[in-house]
Amino acid sequence: MATHIWWIRRDLRLEDNPALHSALQGGHTVLPLFILDPRLLSKPAENRQQFLLNGLRRLDEDLRARGSRLILRSGLPEEVLPALLTESGAEAVFAEEDYTPFAIRRDQKLTGLLSLQRVVGLTVHHPAAVVKPDGSPYTVFTPFSKAWKALPLPKPLPPIPDHLPPPPPLTSEAIPSAPENPCFPAGEAEAERRLLAFLDSAVFSYAEDRNRLDLDGTSKLSPYLRFGMISARRAAALTVEKIHQTSDPLARKGAETFLNELIWREFYNAILYHFPHVLQTAFNPTLREIEWRHAPEELAAWQQGLTGIPIVDASMRQLLKTGWMHNRGRMIVASFLVKDLLINWQEGERWFMRHLVDGDPAANNGGWQWTAGVGTDAAPYFRIFNPVLQSKKFDPNGRFIRGWLPELERVPDEYLHEPWLMPGEIQRKTGFKPGRDYPLPLVDHAQAKERTLRAYQQSKQREGK
Repeated sequence: MATHIWWIRRDLRLEDNPALHSALQGGHTVLPLFILDPRLLSKPAENRQQFLLNGLRRLDEDLRARGSRLILRSGLPEEVLPALLTESGAEAVFAEEDYTPFAIRRDQKLTGLLSLQRVVGLTVHHPAAVVKPDGSPYTVFTPFSKAWKALPLPKPLPPIPDHLPPPPPLTSEAIPSAPENPCFPAGEAEAERRLLAFLDSAVFSYAEDRNRLDLDGTSKLSPYLRFGMISARRAAALTVEKIHQTSDPLARKGAETFLNELIWREFYNAILYHFPHVLQTAFNPTLREIEWRHAPEELAAWQQGLTGIPIVDASMRQLLKTGWMHNRGRMIVASFLVKDLLINWQEGERWFMRHLVDGDPAANNGGWQWTAGVGTDAAPYFRIFNPVLQSKKFDPNGRFIRGWLPELERVPDEYLHEPWLMPGEIQRKTGFKPGRDYPLPLVDHAQAKERTLRAYQQSKQREGK
């Protein structure tokens, strides 16, 4: 029986996996392979790498339950794959297509060396399939989403057989041990559990609750989608089912809002596919000449959650502790770094990629450029979040802040969002002193806003000359 290599990249699952399904076609023996590429592992991303390693361990367990196993090798794919093809006698390599510039260059190089069959699976639709009638890419989300929704969803794949033919007797490296993130246990089973639980209840109030930092209103599926422990196709299809099954307008709006979030993920993958330069520079050419401030001490304060703005600091500490941050928090801290401190958005993009368990080049870059107002479909650059108003709106009772900033324990509720405004009498009564027990704000928001608007306007003027 002929052998195919299933080269696992960002699809750590068995069910609804087009690459695995294609490799199995014709009754072939499948050799499940993951390559630890030193070029990727050299980047500081401890949370993500630990999640990946634990995901590989779960996948190996799932494969062994079906009579197969995972083969792990270290090295450059252009060296590992040709050697393994010779060693195993395999005829071809099947893999899920990836759209980062690195992945595209890697795969193009490999197609000249071996039979590499790439299939669509990272996204529901290939980025080249969601384009304008003239074939050009969309750069605004709303028309992209309409075109995306007009395409039929791929049909679900048949279940993977309970028994898989064992791969050839090849050597495999041991999967390196890694601590489990208690907030995000890795694996396909956990991803499926979270998806079904979310779609059974929280999705119906998602339109409102997703913005509340003090509520458990989001899906927390992003790490699982990042590594394909759940299929984006399956998540989208089950969400569409919920939309059609729901008669209540508010519940329907919740499910539609979640579908739009899945489509945002598709949109940013399409942007990266069509405009790979966004990883190096702003999409908007008129905002590439902003004179950013070099303020290493303020950047460090932002990174460690010591800006003196409680909602910003609580969100940053959530990131440092869990490797994840609420999406509303991501927007608030990004706006503060770029629009209040006038520090280059790419500094924030790098920090997020270093710490996020769900760090994804396309979504992370797209989100930072959106908040900075320099990207595709960006919020107008002059729209600047007031972090205190955001805090009062999306953490009204201060539960989120108190959960992450224990040093504010003695601060009364009415001053929790702005502890620097505490009158001296209340400071003496509580024993809490702003500037001693918690930092004073790095900047005055109103003044910082004017500084930022001038910097953005000057960039546009320089580009126009």
